[in-house]
Amino acid sequence: MADSHPYSRLTPDVVLNALESVGLKTDGRQLALNSYENRVYQVGIEDSTPVVAKFYRPERWSDAQIHEEHTFANELAEAEVPLVPPLVLEGRTLNTFEQFRFAVFPRRGGRAPELDRQGVLEWIGRFIGRIHAIGRVRPFEHRPAIDIESFGREPRAFLLGSGLIPPDLIAPWTSVADLALENIERCFERAGSFGTLRLHGDCHAGNVLWTDQGPHFVDLDDARTGPAVQDLWMLVSGDRDAMSEQLGHILRGYEDFSEFDDRELHLFEALRTLRLLHYSAWLARRWDDPAFPMNFPFFNTPRYWQDRVLELREQVAAMQERPLVPQ
Repeated sequence: MADSHPYSRLTPDVVLNALESVGLKTDGRQLALNSYENRVYQVGIEDSTPVVAKFYRPERWSDAQIHEEHTFANELAEAEVPLVPPLVLEGRTLNTFEQFRFAVFPRRGGRAPELDRQGVLEWIGRFIGRIHAIGRVRPFEHRPAIDIESFGREPRAFLLGSGLIPPDLIAPWTSVADLALENIERCFERAGSFGTLRLHGDCHAGNVLWTDQGPHFVDLDDARTGPAVQDLWMLVSGDRDAMSEQLGHILRGYEDFSEFDDRELHLFEALRTLRLLHYSAWLARRWDDPAFPMNFPFFNTPRYWQDRVLELREQVAAMQERPLVPQ
C-alpha cells in the first residue's frame, strides 16, 4: 500500500520541523525538486536565501557511505572546484529527524548546459578533470564500485526474480541480457588493467548547472569507485562520428588537469550497457514507492520490455565495434 512506504511519513511538517531542529528558522515555503531516489526540497528561510534539503532514501546508503559523499564534496570545494558541499549544522553535515537522515545545502541556481555550443564540452571536460584529480588522491573505503557484478549480473538476477517481466518476454530478454553480459566481459578483457578512482558516478547533463562562470555539478549521491570514462560517456550522444567529435572536445579539456588512459575507451559501450541493466533493476526495486508508478507509468508494461530487448541488441552490436577514436 502507498502509505506503507517510509516516504509516506515525510510530510511537509516533518520537512520543516527537521530544518528547525538544526537551527534553521523556516518561513513555511517549500518546493519539491526533481528527485526520485531521495526526496529533495527547496525550503524558505526567514531573512535569508532558501536552502535545499535532501532526505536520504532509508536503507540505501550507510552513514559511513553518506559521510564519504560529504567528505568528497568538501574536498572538491576546498580545491575551488565549483560543487556545492553540505552545510555544517549542529556540528554535522548529516543529521537525523524522526528516523530520516538529511543534509542541507546552499541553493545554487543555473541552467542546462548547451552541449552543442562551442567550448562548452571542453569546459565541462576541464571541470571533470579537476574532480578526478582530487578523486585520485585517496580511495573510497565504504562506497561500492561500478562493476559487472553489481551493475550487470546482480540486476539481471533481480529482474528475473521480480515477476515484473511479462512471461512471454522472459526468454528473449534473458537471452539478450546474457549475450550483453558476455560482450561486456569481453570489453573489460580488451581494456586490460586500468586504474579506478572516486567518481561523480552519475555525470550526465541533467546533473550539470551552467552559469556565466561556467559549470558546476550539484549531486554526488551516486559517487562510486570506477574507471574515469564512467564520468565521460554520458555526455556524448549521436552517431559514431558525432560521439568521436564530442569526446575529443571533452578530453582536450579533461587532460589539462588529469591524464586519461585510452584503454578505457574499450569500456565506453560496456558501461552504457551496464547502466541500462542497472536502470531497469532500479525501477523494479523502487516500484513500491508511490512516486515511481506515478512518474514512470511506461514501466511494467509489455512495450517497455520489448523496447529493452531491442535496446540491448543494439548495445551488443555497439560493443562489437572498434572503440571510439576521439577527434
